[in-house]
Amino acid sequence: MHKSIVINRVPRVEGHGGITVNMKDGKVSQVNMDIYEGPRFFESLVVGKTYDQVTPILMRICAICSAVHTVTSLMAVENALGIKVSHQTRLLRDLLIQGGNIESHALHVFCLALPDFLNYPSVVDMARDHAQEVCTGLEIKKLGNTIQEVIGGRAVHPVNAVIGGFGKLPAPEELLRLKEQLTKGLEQSWAAVELIAQLEIPDFCISPNIYAALLPNGSGFSLLGEEIILSTGEKRNIRQYQQICQEKVVPHSHAKQSWCNDKPFMVGALARVALNGDKLVGEAKKARDKLGLNSPSKNILENNVAQALELIYSMERSLEIIDELLDTGIKPEPSAPVKIRAGSGVGAAEAPRGTLYHSYSFDEEGRLTKADVITPTAQNLANIEKDLRQAVENLMDEPTESLKRKLEMVVRAYDPCISCSVHLLELKR
Repeated sequence: MHKSIVINRVPRVEGHGGITVNMKDGKVSQVNMDIYEGPRFFESLVVGKTYDQVTPILMRICAICSAVHTVTSLMAVENALGIKVSHQTRLLRDLLIQGGNIESHALHVFCLALPDFLNYPSVVDMARDHAQEVCTGLEIKKLGNTIQEVIGGRAVHPVNAVIGGFGKLPAPEELLRLKEQLTKGLEQSWAAVELIAQLEIPDFCISPNIYAALLPNGSGFSLLGEEIILSTGEKRNIRQYQQICQEKVVPHSHAKQSWCNDKPFMVGALARVALNGDKLVGEAKKARDKLGLNSPSKNILENNVAQALELIYSMERSLEIIDELLDTGIKPEPSAPVKIRAGSGVGAAEAPRGTLYHSYSFDEEGRLTKADVITPTAQNLANIEKDLRQAVENLMDEPTESLKRKLEMVVRAYDPCISCSVHLLELKR
């Protein structure tokens, strides 16, 4: 007996993706995460551009994650050209990507994932019974946008972060206003943690995971780092990212899939907490204990729990950065000088959905000869298929509509940014 399940479009995710499942004689024969999003040629588009034109183009890969794309792109350019930035610039960039993390996690946890756990078809339906939770989520998201506006110049596609520094520095009054809002935001994030701690997380897709994330710079938890670590014990410099992200083309997807030693792996909040959670301190450490994320989880649905935990972390880290900037004083400083040369460089940062890589090569005139961008969702696609297969095997006897809803829930747990995942390096003429 043959049975097929086709979901043409998974709702409540960014971009156009579907699910195809085939079962034969009581066994799962095929599980595909279908990516229909049209091909995009960002890497080809920037070939021949000068070093200062690359970031403004490639940060437009994504609107939701534009802050971390900007910072990662700038770091890749600077790495290639040997540009060193100041400690103040590093702090401001950290604050900028924390704002992006807050915005993205708040939107996903409250508006896209929480309806699944509370059994509502959408956030609109959920708002009828949980208006306060929805309003809280939107307020937190707005705070993330505000941070990006103050530091990056605007909430989407920041213009203020430039090669070697910042075009305009925030005034102390702006930082004090952000501090006041972040203090409130931290309290609101705790309300989210309290709510999520009460939820019963389904266990229909439990499966062992290989996790990958950046090893934080310094001793604390961080969204920045120079080395990649895996739950297998492997470690690589970010310049060796292609040894971790071994990309493959699959016929059912316009996005490549990443495998590590022929095995799928997962990046994102759950991976970061699994690998670096012991570095959390303060309120974030308390939240980790409250949410029971003290050991690596095999349940991808707990990625949304880890996102709620990271809201606490990003609020605390933002407050910490602002306090340091206010204590030392915002110092007017020129952007680091640029000496054009041939070279290659890699930038890496933890985007909301996982590790993001930008890799560039420039010629002696400072024109780009090659670009490679690997996004978190592209890395997660193979692991999504693994978890979908596990869910189907566990739920094979469920009614079709119930099974479809749970498969959608698995995909949404990853918070995929499908448009981001679709990049092609070669454009045949």
